[in-house]
Amino acid sequence: MSIRLFDTLSRERRTLAPSAPEKEFGMYCCGPTVYGPAHIGNFRTFLLQDVLRRALETDGIRVRHVRNITDVDDKTIRRSQQEGKTLAEFTAAWTKKFHDDCAALNMLPPQVEPSAVEHIPLQIAMIEKLVARGNAYVAPDGSVYFKVSSDPEYGKLAHLDREALRTQETNSAGTANLADEYARDDVADFALWKARKPEDGPNFWQSPWGEGRPGWHIECSAMSTHYLGETFDLHGGGVDLCFPHHENEIAQAECSCGRHGTFARHWFHSAHLMVDGAKMSKSLGNLYTLADLVGKGFSPAAVRYALISGHYRSQLNFTLKSLEDATAALEKIEKGARRLLEKAGISVEEFSQDISVHERNTAWGAFEPAWTALCDDLNIPGAIGKLFSALGELGKKELTKAEAGTQLCGLAKILFALGLKLFSGEKKSADVPADVAALGEKRWAAKTSKNWAEADRLRDELAALGWKSLDRKDGYELRKI
Repeated sequence: MSIRLFDTLSRERRTLAPSAPEKEFGMYCCGPTVYGPAHIGNFRTFLLQDVLRRALETDGIRVRHVRNITDVDDKTIRRSQQEGKTLAEFTAAWTKKFHDDCAALNMLPPQVEPSAVEHIPLQIAMIEKLVARGNAYVAPDGSVYFKVSSDPEYGKLAHLDREALRTQETNSAGTANLADEYARDDVADFALWKARKPEDGPNFWQSPWGEGRPGWHIECSAMSTHYLGETFDLHGGGVDLCFPHHENEIAQAECSCGRHGTFARHWFHSAHLMVDGAKMSKSLGNLYTLADLVGKGFSPAAVRYALISGHYRSQLNFTLKSLEDATAALEKIEKGARRLLEKAGISVEEFSQDISVHERNTAWGAFEPAWTALCDDLNIPGAIGKLFSALGELGKKELTKAEAGTQLCGLAKILFALGLKLFSGEKKSADVPADVAALGEKRWAAKTSKNWAEADRLRDELAALGWKSLDRKDGYELRKI
């Protein structure tokens, strides 16, 4: 079944497929700016992109996934100098943290992950083309700006009229756009190259226009076309990037090669994440990172489930209650899967949700409606609903060993497409030392019998050994402190 997805540019659902049958599906996604830990709003976008890639691969399409790392901009330079570190040292640490969080959330790594700093010569070459074609100009201080008035198709992605393009002070999410804080001829023009300023410190590079560094937008145009070609299949990002970032990417890429309509064939934008009914902000205390939520006792699997559970084109209201619901939902899926495993004579350890190429060609069984829902504009909540329906119906049937095995193939495929890894807690428990596990059992028994003093004493013993107990309604999980 073909996957159909809403395209921001054409405003219609279109079938996803490589430009030619023998080619890989080229997919570029805007990655993180590594000046701190990514928050759950960032990860909602990255996780939805991960589900899309998984769905494409489940459908038998070979994907070439490129996701950039922004390791030079105003924030990375400012923060690195505040901490007394080189830019490379500072961004490397936050890049590693991002990768660790991605792994914990069961995200597939991109095949290519270029950094902005490593590709500055590539960006300079694209800027030179734009200047030569008359689409960019050099300011007296050596900065270079894209001349928006030179591109008659500018604004087509965000569907803005020319009058609305008189400023780039607000992005498509309605928040301040502070990416280009430099003077320009026209308020709509944006920086391609920023002349060196004293506050940049040692963070500058040589260019035909003098010392400086690239503007934020140019890196994605240069790197996406370098790794995927002047035309590729899909470009993704959060809705806040639609304007001006993605609009600027189109202008840079298409004007540099002199061919309009040749950049990305499909545009995939995901809606905002709200937290407790409000926008995330440090002042409201509702800006969470993965580490924050794990520290509150929730698993990364529950965080993933909660963040993908709403439709990508609708705002999702995230609450701590939604994580409790996600934990319960995963336990319910595990219970249904366990019933099938027992009937098929397969152990939990033997059940893998990392499907092989061969397994993609197996029957979906009762889980076909879940797959159908996912193929319809990446309807993840619909797919999850059908997943539960299938497990419920199968739980009422007397299946043979062979029938249960067939149904497990379908279950494994939909779990892979959603990126939901089951029984991860049970696998981790094997790493808990026997004495710690025994203390954990005694503490849980004391707690369930409401012997609070004994439970507290055993909790302190666990802490002394470097462990803590994360309690749920029906059990607990031991983790290292």
